[in-house]
Amino acid sequence: MSVQAWTYLFVFLSFSLYIGIAIWSRASSTKEFYVAGGGVTPLANGMATAADWMSAASFISMAGLISFLGRDGTFYLMGWTGGYVLLALLLAPYLRKFGKFTVPDFIGDRYYSQTARLIAVFCAISVSFVYVCGQMQGAGIVFSRFLEVDFTTGVLIGMTIVFFYAVLGGMKGITYTQVAQYCVLIFAFMVPAIFISIMMTGQAVPQIGFGSELTEAYGGGYLLDRLDGLSEQLGFATYTEGQRSTQDVFFITAALMFGTAGLPHVIIRFFTVPSVRDARKSAGYALVFIAILYTTAPAVAAFARTNLINTVSNAEYVSMPEWFSKWEDTGLITFDDKNNDGIIQYVGDPETNELNVNRDIMVLANPEIAELPAWVIALVVAGALAAALSTAAGLLLVISTSVAHDMLKRTFMPDITEKQELACARGSIFVAVLIAGYYGINAPAYVAQVVAFAFGLAAASFFPAIVLGIFQKRMNKEGAIAGMVVGFTFTAAYIIYFKIINPAADSADNWFFGISPEGIGSLGTVANLVVALTVARFTPEPPATVQEIVENIRLPGEAIPR
Repeated sequence: MSVQAWTYLFVFLSFSLYIGIAIWSRASSTKEFYVAGGGVTPLANGMATAADWMSAASFISMAGLISFLGRDGTFYLMGWTGGYVLLALLLAPYLRKFGKFTVPDFIGDRYYSQTARLIAVFCAISVSFVYVCGQMQGAGIVFSRFLEVDFTTGVLIGMTIVFFYAVLGGMKGITYTQVAQYCVLIFAFMVPAIFISIMMTGQAVPQIGFGSELTEAYGGGYLLDRLDGLSEQLGFATYTEGQRSTQDVFFITAALMFGTAGLPHVIIRFFTVPSVRDARKSAGYALVFIAILYTTAPAVAAFARTNLINTVSNAEYVSMPEWFSKWEDTGLITFDDKNNDGIIQYVGDPETNELNVNRDIMVLANPEIAELPAWVIALVVAGALAAALSTAAGLLLVISTSVAHDMLKRTFMPDITEKQELACARGSIFVAVLIAGYYGINAPAYVAQVVAFAFGLAAASFFPAIVLGIFQKRMNKEGAIAGMVVGFTFTAAYIIYFKIINPAADSADNWFFGISPEGIGSLGTVANLVVALTVARFTPEPPATVQEIVENIRLPGEAIPR
């Protein structure tokens, strides 16, 4: 069977499974739609959380960025994994004990303010939209290559599938669909990694192969030494040495950490389990499940980069294998024969370089470059789609709950019936899918970079408000509102200016203190904290009842009765 035939088979089987689960677990109440009825087991929730959190950025783009950035790309690994540990240990159990469905719910009640709730709703919707655009972009890349349709059609297919099971099942359907998607995506990521590790280093464990010697067929020597040598020979930056400034790496890592700890679609997962204890257990399970992929990604990046250089550098264009022409058809690989000699000059000098490779294709193209069996290549496609669509579904649910529950039910339409609220939630998903699809087609950067912007916005808006809401009794509504507005506005303005208004100025020479748009969220977090604490100092204390709730949140026990 051809790669395309295997792809159609795997995509059909996996999508049939997802849709079947959505029909089986159709949500019939708002509680089932928002938090899966609160009865998910810790193990299942751990798998669902891992799938929800490991998006197209983790599966498709992260290893691709590391393969081109080398050591600099590891801030994605450090920031995202460190942030999840921060969320699991510092925030999730306390938020679960507070007993609310959503982050805006927590902020509205903790800061006893409808204004704070609405600002949180706006931030949640904005963060989720930016994030889901990256997932639609990832789905479009996968479909455009392996179903051989254009990129726009690929995004539309992804929109249709995720809309169906998100609307039908709500959090209940999404949770059990994500359990299946985690199994698919982790199997799809590990199988080719193991195959390639054995081929290149003789080691079956990719994490060990990453630090091992290459086989004679690949020239011998240690993998990273070989990659450094190839990079220097072609004029690229040395793979194991960083090119970004230390402060930019620090700020990007911090923004990703704080953003992870403030992501609404991850936080809401801890409300789907029966108790605070189960929330802690599911956080531990999720960390293990996430670590499997994240410890493998650096090895996949190094394997992919080495194979790419060995395959395309100084190769005759007419003799390139079929995968090359297939990716050329998508526009994600371009060859410009500047000297008309028919030889691919893949070098670091932009004046003479003739090959441009989109970093988001590296994980997907890696099995093809390594000439793995067709079924392995198709398996990666199914895994990439599982990663993109699982996170997209969780994000769409955040948008729908923010609109239907936090904005309508809790603010503007308190008398709305449960049936009407459910209809509004499903309608808001439809609108959100359309908007996300548009910006997925017209994305401003690579998938992981787009997702990094979402993390920066979450860091600058939610993280300080949540941390101060849990650990600072004196924090009041005035401080929280001022902090969220300043942090979010500053971060959003910086990203919009360099990525949309004036992308030509997007360079270290023009960045504020040398901080890139991917890292500016950490400075927005600091601004939020400083403003919030300053304003709170000169405004009235929260009511005694609110201060008592803050005290009780940190005590052992279950949800606070209110």
